[in-house]
Amino acid sequence: MDAVTSLAPSSPARALAREVLIRGPISRADLASRLNLSVASLTRLSKPLLDAGVLRESDEAAAAAIGRPVRPLEISPDAHRFVGIKLTGDSAAAVATNLKADVVGSSERALPSHDVADVVGAIVEAVTDLGPVHRFSGMGVSIGGKVGTESEVLRAPFLNWRDVPLAALLHERTGLPVVVENDVVALTIAEQWFGAGRGEKDFAVLTIGAGVGYGLVINDAVIAPPDAGLGLVGHYPLDPSGPRCVEGHRGCSSGVLTIGSICSQFAAATGEQRSYAEILGLAAEGHPVAGAVVQGAGTALGLLVAAVANLTMVELIVLSGEGMDLADVAAASLQESIDYHRDPEAAPIRLSRQPSDFAQWARGAAAVAIQRTILGTLH
Repeated sequence: MDAVTSLAPSSPARALAREVLIRGPISRADLASRLNLSVASLTRLSKPLLDAGVLRESDEAAAAAIGRPVRPLEISPDAHRFVGIKLTGDSAAAVATNLKADVVGSSERALPSHDVADVVGAIVEAVTDLGPVHRFSGMGVSIGGKVGTESEVLRAPFLNWRDVPLAALLHERTGLPVVVENDVVALTIAEQWFGAGRGEKDFAVLTIGAGVGYGLVINDAVIAPPDAGLGLVGHYPLDPSGPRCVEGHRGCSSGVLTIGSICSQFAAATGEQRSYAEILGLAAEGHPVAGAVVQGAGTALGLLVAAVANLTMVELIVLSGEGMDLADVAAASLQESIDYHRDPEAAPIRLSRQPSDFAQWARGAAAVAIQRTILGTLH
């Protein structure tokens, strides 16, 4: 049993490991202050983690007021390996990461069907593509849908699933501790611990892809109530004269912003079937129809960004998802719309564009497994 998993769930050493993971390299003095510990207590708590190789002293020595330079503490990234899975209606995309959620390997397996046994089999194959299962400390799976407190999939529209005990099935096949989480919640956790939200008390995440997703962190806490997996922001009204979504809502975010919606709008106007990337490329080159569709979507995205900022009062919004290249092509329309819907005296909104492929979604799943391991709640 390693130095992290042997700790009690409420152990002060877990709080120490969490702070170093999120904020490291961090000096012992700053760490003691943040945790309200004496230097002696900090030394006692950190020693077993240092001895086990979970923590290490950074090579970046800092000058001390008296005596020799002191070395900040940081996580030893290779102390553990984790696997993350992004599950879609078509495939299981997998990544292997270290303890700092750096991706060190990837694989992907197509789903032969949506049958639960077939999907579990594809996930196991994707994991074993990355190496022997026993080398991993835990597995995270992210899915577009609603997930229960026992990591069971309560609802996954892309797979037509309800009440599937996915974590238990994967644990039975692999022997690994497994956590299943909504994909946007998982991505938000990854941004909080390892990404653009690191060190931020409050921020939001917006994603565009097959759907539209929204994550929120307030006062260092990820807001993830049971309804977080329902994709409620996907039907936020943006354009009363816009196209309808698959559920019949006119001009909602799913009807205006998703990859499928933009492809459908272009096809309806031109009679041509083009890929999303092709439509963005045409818009960038000045194609009138593609430009109108993409710039209109940029305006709608700006309204959504402003609405999130206005309602939550966050100043940082992370933009991600495989469809978020829209924000680059329609940058001017996006910013103009934000400015129009935002009080001029309000704090500026900081937008952070993040990588937008399925590996990043899978990394989010791994980040949840890392978080649960550090907090002692991964089983």
